[in-house]
Amino acid sequence: MIKFLDLQKINLAYQAEIEERMLKTFRSGWYLLGQEVKQFEDNLATYIGSRNAIGVANGLDALRLILRGYIELGVMSKGDEIIVPANTYIASILAISDNGLVPVLVEPEMDHYNIDITKIKEKITEKTKGILIVHLYGKVVFSNALSDLAKENNLKIIEDNAQAIGAKFNDKRTGTLGDAAGFSFYPGKNLGALGDAGGITTNDDVLAKTIRALANYGSNQKYVNIYQGLNSRLDEIQAAVLDVKLKYIDAENSRRQAIAERYTTEINTSDIVLPQLPSERNEHVWHLFVIRTKDRERLQHFLSENGVQTLIHYPIPPHKQEAYKEMNSLSFPITEQIHEEVLSLPISPVMSDEEVSKVIETMNDYV
Repeated sequence: MIKFLDLQKINLAYQAEIEERMLKTFRSGWYLLGQEVKQFEDNLATYIGSRNAIGVANGLDALRLILRGYIELGVMSKGDEIIVPANTYIASILAISDNGLVPVLVEPEMDHYNIDITKIKEKITEKTKGILIVHLYGKVVFSNALSDLAKENNLKIIEDNAQAIGAKFNDKRTGTLGDAAGFSFYPGKNLGALGDAGGITTNDDVLAKTIRALANYGSNQKYVNIYQGLNSRLDEIQAAVLDVKLKYIDAENSRRQAIAERYTTEINTSDIVLPQLPSERNEHVWHLFVIRTKDRERLQHFLSENGVQTLIHYPIPPHKQEAYKEMNSLSFPITEQIHEEVLSLPISPVMSDEEVSKVIETMNDYV
């Protein structure tokens, strides 16, 4: 069986380095807010091209803390609206509602599944304070028109960069395109920890200082609490692992890009919609390779029977989840069609050429 994602193989590629750093951290006797976190934050900031990088407990917390930081700074207040794609993982929307803000959903473009930037303007009201963009599946979504729209309406742009670390728009990496960005280092991400982990980047020094305090019980000084904060800290062990793996992210993304290029040029199955290659290679880092088909269950069963594991990202759109009953009656037909038809093929930096060929051959045998 070709695994959808062989995490063990990915991490064992750096076994010696990871074990050395973990052992060093273990022996140091310092397990939170120490040198490993500082080193990873510094290296992440340098890699992304941001003045500030802050390690936090997970990707959802990263987004929650950005919005909470803006609330504490008076930029936003409860009841304000945040524009967000309708087609996204639910975490993007949870971060908004968790802060007492109101998610305003916008349909995606069908050719790349990301938010349709041309539809954002019509959703802006006097209550709108931000736009949360999601670089879904690893594909950059951004434009100068979006930046201009945000400036004209005094809106913050927040990037959900959970799936697109290393991607670029006009030579700028995701994580620097907006005002602040949240990262997930969940094990299955392109840059994955050995457990939950997340990060935030921003060039706004005041926001960064506020977020650091909020993530540490609302405190910049031990036992002195200036905010009603929470506990969301990246631990030293995960930071050490991530710092090792950060050195290899571009090479791993390049391998993903090569696999995606083979898939898109060599799969010729009828009734299958393949993703499009971007005009610039680095606009997509292929966290997921997502195809569409009208008969997903049949295709998934066929692939499984022939030794190819697949997953669905995602089967239920956020506005149809029980958690958001108040949205269940809303209609987003493009989003709903995507969620009914998408299927993710295996793609990872440790797939062999033979495995890639097997996926292609199996897809092309499907009738």
